[in-house]
Amino acid sequence: SVGYIGLKQVYPIVINGLKRLEYRGYDSAGIAIVNGETHIYKKQGKVTDLENFTENKNLTGTIGMGHTRWATHGEPNDVNAHPHRSANGFFTLIHNGIIENYSSLKSKLEANDYTFQSETDTEVLVNLIEYYYLRGKVSAELAVRLALSKVIGAYGIVVSCTKEPDQLIAARKGSPLVIGIGNDEYFIASDATPIVEHTKSVIYLNNDNVAILKRNEL
Repeated sequence: SVGYIGLKQVYPIVINGLKRLEYRGYDSAGIAIVNGETHIYKKQGKVTDLENFTENKNLTGTIGMGHTRWATHGEPNDVNAHPHRSANGFFTLIHNGIIENYSSLKSKLEANDYTFQSETDTEVLVNLIEYYYLRGKVSAELAVRLALSKVIGAYGIVVSCTKEPDQLIAARKGSPLVIGIGNDEYFIASDATPIVEHTKSVIYLNNDNVAILKRNEL
């Protein structure tokens, strides 16, 4: 996982970050770019396949996230690749780790008229966040915290919300997340390798921590 919020163009930062994470092994790659609306591009295969796929696409934006996925729930294909978007489009999420109780959470969401495009546990989580957000009329941060309180398993997540566009939310339990602090910018990654070329100032999130990264407070 790689995320960025700041003043620079996000696409090269995330793509290069994903290349630095290739040593972990993966079978699909994807990127989300936030610029008024959220553009998601994802492909089965390598980061270079994703680069080729995005060649003539709208890639302008200074907030975004990317992910290389090793299939756990659902086969490796374009639909199951990350990032995942919630059913009504309010949230976009990338996720490392495994949500053990995803099938019972999915059943509850389906009972509340949620439909799913993929076979992943990650799409369940992004819809659970949206469910609390819409039902409780709460902030994106609180919706994330409420959803995570129902989750059994491990996660390192980065979340964006279309209604609160100038922030990224990161959270971890079991699965590592590192935040890099730059000049008027933040980087997020699943380890420090994509971050060290940009900043030496890094914070390792503790278990059960939620971090709110905002640009307008820098």
